[in-house]
Amino acid sequence: MPTRTRSAIRRTLVTAAAVALTALLPTTPAGARPAPRESTPVYSYDRAIRESVWVDTGLDEDGDGRGDRVAADIVRPAEPAGQGRKVPVIMDASPYYSCCGRGNESQLKTYDAQGRVVQMPLFYDNFFVPRGYAFVGVDLAGTNRSDGCVDIGGPSDIRSAKAVVDWLNGRARAYTSRTGDTPVRAGWTNGRTGMIGKSWDGTIANGVAATGVKGLRTIVPISAISSWYDYYFAQGAPLYDGGPDDLADRVESAGARAHCAAVQRRLAEGSPRNGDRTPLWTARDYVKDAAEVRASVFAVHGMQDLNVRTQHLGPWWDALTRHGVRRKIWLSQTGHVDPFDFRRGAWVDTLHRWFDHELLGYDNGIDREPMADVERHPGQWVTTPVWPPSGTRATVLRPAPGPEAGVGTLGLRRAHGTAAFTDDPRLGETDWAARVTAATPEKAGFLTAPLSRALRLAGSAEVTVTATPTTTSAHLSAVLADIGPDTIRDYADPDEGITTLAERTCWGASTAGDSACFKETRAKTAAVGYTVVSRGWADLGHYASAAKGVPLTPGKARTMTLRLGATDHVVPAGHRLALIVAGTDSGLLEPPSTRPTLTVDLSRTTAKVPLVGGAGAFARATSGAAGTPEPTVLEGVGAPRTGRHLPAA
Repeated sequence: MPTRTRSAIRRTLVTAAAVALTALLPTTPAGARPAPRESTPVYSYDRAIRESVWVDTGLDEDGDGRGDRVAADIVRPAEPAGQGRKVPVIMDASPYYSCCGRGNESQLKTYDAQGRVVQMPLFYDNFFVPRGYAFVGVDLAGTNRSDGCVDIGGPSDIRSAKAVVDWLNGRARAYTSRTGDTPVRAGWTNGRTGMIGKSWDGTIANGVAATGVKGLRTIVPISAISSWYDYYFAQGAPLYDGGPDDLADRVESAGARAHCAAVQRRLAEGSPRNGDRTPLWTARDYVKDAAEVRASVFAVHGMQDLNVRTQHLGPWWDALTRHGVRRKIWLSQTGHVDPFDFRRGAWVDTLHRWFDHELLGYDNGIDREPMADVERHPGQWVTTPVWPPSGTRATVLRPAPGPEAGVGTLGLRRAHGTAAFTDDPRLGETDWAARVTAATPEKAGFLTAPLSRALRLAGSAEVTVTATPTTTSAHLSAVLADIGPDTIRDYADPDEGITTLAERTCWGASTAGDSACFKETRAKTAAVGYTVVSRGWADLGHYASAAKGVPLTPGKARTMTLRLGATDHVVPAGHRLALIVAGTDSGLLEPPSTRPTLTVDLSRTTAKVPLVGGAGAFARATSGAAGTPEPTVLEGVGAPRTGRHLPAA
């Protein structure tokens, strides 16, 4: 069990004292109004106040000699101010409000002739403003109507949003225009702020929370990055995502692009494609600052997200756990998809209750409900009181030679021998898993016996490989796969597990310029013979240090531990659990400069897998006769799409 921090213990004691005090208080008198448990739509959305402010970030990234100001567009109910009431804030800070859009329908901000926001993307303002919240949409520095330059998760990005939280709490300056001197205060808010957003937006929420800024009460990061190095590289191996300077150029406004060449140059120079972890990446790593997080965290992630991979979720979640941060999690079978588009009704209800509890202080019981919701089959969800579940143990599994060459076994006992494969950059995880029961030259596969009972993996796995290369460069991939028939979400489809329908449903109030009605979706599924459960990659040249790779010595063995993405998956009885070790994962990794053959020392190769019930559960599930699987080609989803990703919709 992780050691709790002093702050976590203090919160526990305070909560216990409050419960004890409550027990001593008299019950609510007859006729007294009970404490509210849910905010209701009592305010007019049509008459909501719509205004824009420009907040001083304290930076001058574009070098024009004056402080950068970021635009914050606000939609808030008019009535509370007249009643002497202050409202909390839900905030989404994004680089996509003018270039790429938000949500499944790629909505952009629109404005009237006076520059006031007309359409605010997504449903947050439509739903929450009538319920007594303000919604604030912040243009990150260098985008839309903001000054400054995009710096891909660095100080300018984070200060863009943190400055707005500071202004909402009376600690920063804002103005009524981009260049004017008329100050404006946020006297209408109590400063309690919750940040939400998918992908880059959720990433900013992670980064702002890691500053420990006061007033930020909760964050809801959806498919969010926790370390920008891990967006572009996997332990030294370059992923198909270009570089941060290219991404900055894609989202910056035309005005910023004209002034931000120096910033883009620094981004390019600080992020060489050799996979070395430079100071630029250290400054964009939020996991190292998890101890500063004051806000609660409600994390959502697709377990098959190959854009913002679950390598981002696992370390962030584990760090929050170590530091006693209050947290909740949803894990879906989708790829890079918002929960509004894979579990809409339950999502809106849960998010509503979460914000009511965290920002309005309503005792609605959501803090006493199970911590985790996990999609076990398309549209079918289970809950877990804590995540990973109690009784989960890191269990060391060992590959061994099998009765037939090329198809090994996976068990608890240490084995001897070797396995060899030759890197083929044309093939990837779907090719390897489809042929895991047969010997093929580009991978080494190892399978358990058919399970006599189900086996649950929950958390992040590691695979340690000792391999001898024939060339001076080599990539490694490690894949855990469930071998057996199933129907899963088709995460490799362009829509990553959903199908968008023509019908619309409405979630809040609408105006002529901002509809609360959005296209419905349903699960897009695929019948498969295997399911990739988790995967990880590395450049073997970074075996000694993440900071700097070195050329390999042909014929000399090197050992490297690959971090696999977090998951929660049940391998059913009758299926097999497989470990695959291979080279370049086509469509995900850029190939190395050589095409090596690697010989794996099985006595020094292990998979440390988080199993509910640990080694005992594994031994019981694999106690039957192993047998040699019939060589066959298994059906699966399509191959990952080669090309650059964008951390957005």
